[in-house]
Amino acid sequence: MSELTYTPVKDIPDIVNSLRKTFNTGLTKDLEFRKQQLANLLRFMNEKKEDLMDALYKDLHKHRMESNVGEISSIVDECQYMIKNVHRLSKPTTTNKRFKMNALDKTIIRKEPKGVVLVIGAWNYPVNLLLMPVVGAIAAGNCVLLKPSEVSANTAAVITKYLPDYLDKRAFSFVNGGVEETTVVLENKFDHIFYTGNGVVGKIVMKAAANYLTPVTLELGGKSPAIVAPDADLDVTANRLIWGKFFNNGQTCVAPDYVLVTKDMQEKLIVAIRRTLLKYYTANPQKCESYGRIVSTRQFDRLKGLLDHYDETQIAIGGKSDRDDLYMEPTVLKSISYKDEHIMQQEIFGPILPIIPVDNMEQAIQIINTRDHPLAMYIFAKSPAIYNNILNKTNSGGAVVNDTLMHLQELSLPFGGVGASGMGSYHGDKSFDTFVHERSTMIKTTGFESVLAARYPPYTDDKDTMLSFLIYGLPSTASAKFKTLMTVWSATWNIIFKKNSKL
Repeated sequence: MSELTYTPVKDIPDIVNSLRKTFNTGLTKDLEFRKQQLANLLRFMNEKKEDLMDALYKDLHKHRMESNVGEISSIVDECQYMIKNVHRLSKPTTTNKRFKMNALDKTIIRKEPKGVVLVIGAWNYPVNLLLMPVVGAIAAGNCVLLKPSEVSANTAAVITKYLPDYLDKRAFSFVNGGVEETTVVLENKFDHIFYTGNGVVGKIVMKAAANYLTPVTLELGGKSPAIVAPDADLDVTANRLIWGKFFNNGQTCVAPDYVLVTKDMQEKLIVAIRRTLLKYYTANPQKCESYGRIVSTRQFDRLKGLLDHYDETQIAIGGKSDRDDLYMEPTVLKSISYKDEHIMQQEIFGPILPIIPVDNMEQAIQIINTRDHPLAMYIFAKSPAIYNNILNKTNSGGAVVNDTLMHLQELSLPFGGVGASGMGSYHGDKSFDTFVHERSTMIKTTGFESVLAARYPPYTDDKDTMLSFLIYGLPSTASAKFKTLMTVWSATWNIIFKKNSKL
């Protein structure tokens, strides 16, 4: 196991202050600097790919394919995208002016970096969830403090060891550690905090940010439902549902957390799932290299504690485990109540999938709406009328029809939660937008002062007439337009040439 050295608590304030000094020099605002740092990060991902994959295997028993798809490729793609688009994204945009008094002026929105930002990664995807936000922060011109998850210690050690050799140390720093170190980090002032993790810690981060009125992006989680409609193709549904659920051993924030299916289809779905599991992970998943492991004994004990509440009448598939190997068999529970006091009270975040039988799709919708808004929702249905009805009557961070997880990999789609599942979004252009301040800027002409004087005191009827025209425009009818224009002309004449007009 790689040694992860924790950052001395006493050094943390100086690390943050050093980043602040660097940002104030303007170093990171330079577009060529940003592109170079993105290119360096891309080079790191390519050159240290094997080291990262080895570390991911040590931490999570993650297969190379899952590491490639879920961790590496998206960072590579995002770096390439930002290098190509950073000039476009950084370019000020103009607005269509609505107040006629500003017709001859420039109105632009400048895309300016927020400053020094903090990115706190998560243990379940310790490369992706740390570095994906960093790509956006770099492109937007910020200095960044990276806080990898100490739970995936091997991956954190690899990133901390090698990445500083690729990025400019003046602008990008690391803090490693646990609760104590993170608490001290959060006592410092940042211009944006990006946190990925659970809602309990999310509240702590948000409270700390409130001390400085710091904006936050919270990528949390929750119980993401999968709804299997009566017209769903069960074989396809089983293939895609099981792939999404047991990818990374169920330790995915958008993994299907529970399944809603009509009572008459429950057993048919279980049969299809059993076939799929056998096909994917063989009759002995513990010996299958494609099947991952729980990240720690703490998480294993939590999951085993959940599973211990159910007997063979409710465990339809699986149920076996090996604590020494951090192994838990792919497990499916059947005939679970949506009010179940154990498995339905928290995000599972592991290889256990409960099935909740319902009378119809309307009851499924009602069950979803009794809970906090989930981070993702998966609907398996052929009929647009069915899946659109579900989409129209529910809410979630994201949604996928007839598949799972794939929206997370499509970086043209913003990714984020709603309500208890998070706030803010990122990926692609949204990542850039998250880390910039849109600075509204108006550049006024110094001419036409005699006309613009209509806004100055002392206020007169003539000034009120002119300003009303500039604000509200002309009436709709031709006769009223003519009358208003004559009145405005008279008022303008008086303002310019008869400066003593009375109220």
